[in-house]
This record gives sequence, structure tokens and C-alpha cells, in this order.
Amino acid sequence: MTEEHREQSIIAEEERLYERVDDEGNKWRKVYFGGGAHFKNWLDQVIELCGEGNVHVEEVERTGLQCFDLANEKVYRIWVRESGQGRELT
Repeated sequence: MTEEHREQSIIAEEERLYERVDDEGNKWRKVYFGGGAHFKNWLDQVIELCGEGNVHVEEVERTGLQCFDLANEKVYRIWVRESGQGRELT
């Protein structure tokens, strides 16, 4: 598999991942995947809209994502709780 095909496969898999349920039964929806300044901007906005307790950040393995590998940049997912005491992102 070429490097380009591998990266496309990783991105396609990421696009299929849009929700999860944690060990306590809370449902979470993915609202962002990426890094850098865009990540910080998204995180600030999502926390403002939903409240910090309804937001979870997950660091993602970047191996195979050339743009992040070359920049030595971390990659993240931002998850928002679909039900909770705070405001929800709709």
C-alpha cells in the first residue's frame, strides 16, 4: 500500500467514526478531528457552547498522517456529550 493510499484509508476510517458510548453509558458525538491552531480554536468554541464538563479531548495516533508527522504535530478528536446537565451542541 502506498503512503497516499494508507493516509486515505486512515482518513476514511476517521470519517466513519462519529459517535461512541463510554463505560458509564454516556453518548458522545465527535465534532472535530485535527490539530494545530484550528484545534485550539475549535476547543475554545465548543467549551463555550457546551460547557467544559460536556467536552472530552482525545489524542489520536498520528502515524500515517504525513502532514502531522512532518510538522511533528499532535492530532486530536473533540467529543461532545449528547446528554448531560450542560448545554448540548446541536
